[in-house]
Amino acid sequence: MVVLAIVLVVGGAFFLTVSAIGLLRLPDFYARVHAVGKSETLGTILVLSGLAVYNGWELSTVKVLFIMIFVLIANPTATHAISRAALRSGLAPWTRKKRPENKDRKGTEAE
Repeated sequence: MVVLAIVLVVGGAFFLTVSAIGLLRLPDFYARVHAVGKSETLGTILVLSGLAVYNGWELSTVKVLFIMIFVLIANPTATHAISRAALRSGLAPWTRKKRPENKDRKGTEAE
Protein backbone atom coordinates (compact mmCIF):
# COMPACT_ATOMS: atom_id res chain seq x y z
CA MET A 1 0.00 0.00 0.00
CA VAL A 2 2.82 2.40 0.77
CA VAL A 3 4.41 1.78 -2.63
CA LEU A 4 1.10 2.56 -4.38
CA ALA A 5 0.73 5.74 -2.32
CA ILE A 6 4.26 6.83 -3.26
CA VAL A 7 3.63 6.14 -6.96
CA LEU A 8 0.40 8.18 -6.87
CA VAL A 9 1.99 11.13 -5.05
CA VAL A 10 5.03 11.16 -7.36
CA GLY A 11 2.74 10.97 -10.42
CA GLY A 12 0.71 13.86 -9.06
CA ALA A 13 3.85 15.87 -8.38
CA PHE A 14 4.93 15.26 -11.99
CA PHE A 15 1.66 16.62 -13.37
CA LEU A 16 1.75 19.60 -11.02
CA THR A 17 5.29 20.35 -12.21
CA VAL A 18 4.16 20.12 -15.84
CA SER A 19 1.37 22.54 -14.96
CA ALA A 20 3.83 25.05 -13.50
CA ILE A 21 6.11 24.77 -16.53
CA GLY A 22 3.15 25.25 -18.87
CA LEU A 23 2.13 28.33 -16.96
CA LEU A 24 5.58 29.82 -17.42
CA ARG A 25 6.33 28.75 -20.98
CA LEU A 26 3.12 29.00 -23.02
CA PRO A 27 2.53 32.17 -25.04
CA ASP A 28 -0.94 33.41 -24.14
CA PHE A 29 -3.65 33.32 -21.52
CA TYR A 30 -5.79 30.67 -23.18
CA ALA A 31 -2.94 28.20 -23.66
CA ARG A 32 -1.84 28.73 -20.06
CA VAL A 33 -5.32 28.21 -18.70
CA HIS A 34 -5.71 25.03 -20.74
CA ALA A 35 -2.40 23.59 -19.54
CA VAL A 36 -3.01 24.48 -15.93
CA GLY A 37 -6.64 23.37 -15.92
CA LYS A 38 -5.94 19.90 -17.24
CA SER A 39 -2.69 18.95 -15.55
CA GLU A 40 -3.39 20.62 -12.23
CA THR A 41 -6.67 18.76 -11.85
CA LEU A 42 -5.02 15.42 -12.61
CA GLY A 43 -2.03 16.17 -10.39
CA THR A 44 -4.22 17.17 -7.46
CA ILE A 45 -6.40 14.08 -7.85
CA LEU A 46 -3.34 11.82 -7.93
CA VAL A 47 -1.74 13.44 -4.87
CA LEU A 48 -4.99 13.24 -2.90
CA SER A 49 -5.47 9.62 -4.01
CA GLY A 50 -1.99 8.82 -2.74
CA LEU A 51 -2.82 10.43 0.60
CA ALA A 52 -6.08 8.47 0.82
CA VAL A 53 -4.31 5.19 0.07
CA TYR A 54 -1.59 5.97 2.61
CA ASN A 55 -4.13 6.76 5.38
CA GLY A 56 -6.18 3.61 4.91
CA TRP A 57 -9.89 3.53 5.69
CA GLU A 58 -10.39 6.24 8.30
CA LEU A 59 -12.49 9.36 8.70
CA SER A 60 -9.69 11.48 7.24
CA THR A 61 -9.78 9.32 4.08
CA VAL A 62 -13.46 10.09 3.62
CA LYS A 63 -12.69 13.80 3.97
CA VAL A 64 -9.91 13.52 1.36
CA LEU A 65 -12.32 11.75 -1.00
CA PHE A 66 -14.85 14.59 -0.61
CA ILE A 67 -12.10 17.08 -1.39
CA MET A 68 -11.19 15.04 -4.49
CA ILE A 69 -14.78 15.12 -5.71
CA PHE A 70 -14.95 18.87 -5.13
CA VAL A 71 -11.69 19.46 -7.04
CA LEU A 72 -12.84 17.21 -9.87
CA ILE A 73 -16.02 19.27 -10.29
CA ALA A 74 -14.84 22.77 -9.38
CA ASN A 75 -11.50 23.00 -11.17
CA PRO A 76 -12.70 22.42 -14.76
CA THR A 77 -15.75 24.57 -14.13
CA ALA A 78 -13.65 27.46 -12.85
CA THR A 79 -11.22 27.12 -15.75
CA HIS A 80 -14.09 27.28 -18.23
CA ALA A 81 -15.65 30.29 -16.49
CA ILE A 82 -12.37 32.21 -16.40
CA SER A 83 -11.65 31.48 -20.07
CA ARG A 84 -15.14 32.48 -21.13
CA ALA A 85 -14.94 35.71 -19.13
CA ALA A 86 -11.62 36.55 -20.79
CA LEU A 87 -13.06 35.93 -24.24
CA ARG A 88 -16.16 38.01 -23.53
CA SER A 89 -14.05 40.87 -22.20
CA GLY A 90 -12.24 41.03 -25.53
CA LEU A 91 -8.96 39.26 -24.85
CA ALA A 92 -7.95 37.94 -28.26
CA PRO A 93 -6.12 34.63 -28.58
CA TRP A 94 -2.44 34.75 -29.50
CA THR A 95 -1.53 34.25 -33.12
CA ARG A 96 1.90 33.75 -34.58
CA LYS A 97 3.01 36.82 -36.49
CA LYS A 98 4.47 35.89 -39.83
CA ARG A 99 7.64 37.52 -41.05
CA PRO A 100 7.24 39.75 -44.07
CA GLU A 101 8.12 37.75 -47.12
CA ASN A 102 10.82 39.06 -49.40
CA LYS A 103 9.72 39.11 -52.99
CA ASP A 104 13.28 38.33 -54.12
CA ARG A 105 14.67 35.41 -52.17
CA LYS A 106 17.67 34.97 -54.46
CA GLY A 107 19.26 38.19 -53.32
CA THR A 108 18.59 40.28 -56.41
CA GLU A 109 17.38 43.76 -55.72
CA ALA A 110 14.20 45.03 -57.35
CA GLU A 111 14.84 48.02 -59.61
